[in-house]
Amino acid sequence: MNQILWSLQVILALLFLGSGLAKSIMSKERMLESGQTGAAAMPLGFVRFIAICEILGAVGLIVPRAVGIHPELTAFAAIGFAIIMAGAAVVHYRIHEFKPIAVNAVLFCLCILVAYGRQGL
Repeated sequence: MNQILWSLQVILALLFLGSGLAKSIMSKERMLESGQTGAAAMPLGFVRFIAICEILGAVGLIVPRAVGIHPELTAFAAIGFAIIMAGAAVVHYRIHEFKPIAVNAVLFCLCILVAYGRQGL
């Protein structure tokens, strides 16, 4: 189970790190062109805030458990990402984009799995 959780943590960390880095430097027009329509529908300041949360959360999924200092933060980072995915699903629903909601739901479930798996270990 530990190897599965580590694999999920690395995959989620890379995914959210890439997303956060992209949102931190792209203009709203570039986000639209790249398919991040949900982010483009939000105010740019809020998108930049989410980008910072994603970058810090990616670090939080890996570093605390890897170095053994406050490993419980890994579960909190995963919960934070689950909250972001729930919010993203709401945004996609409001702009009538239903396919991305499935992706948000899968990522939400993976984040909850990591949070559950790491909360007591």
